Amino acid sequence: MFEAATSGEPRNRLTDWVLRGGIGQWFRYFTGVVEIAGGLLVVIPWTARAGLALLAVTMACAALILDFVVRRPADSIISMLFFILLAAHWWIRRNG
Repeated sequence: MFEAATSGEPRNRLTDWVLRGGIGQWFRYFTGVVEIAGGLLVVIPWTARAGLALLAVTMACAALILDFVVRRPADSIISMLFFILLAAHWWIRRNG
């Protein structure tokens, strides 16, 4: 997790602080709103498929970020499992 901090390349502490404090928190709030919206859409019968698709895409993106940005592929297993379950549930509901 802290590999980049010890890589030896020069870094600007102010830039790191702004990126971690501003974008990181904003992205967490955005992700929370997307997940709540997906959950609410699943509760309403005629929007359930859209909610399942939204949640599945969110989990797929989480797995990809863990794999390629954070570089911790073992941590993405749970996100991929949720993606597979949500996608399977969406696939079953698509004809019904």
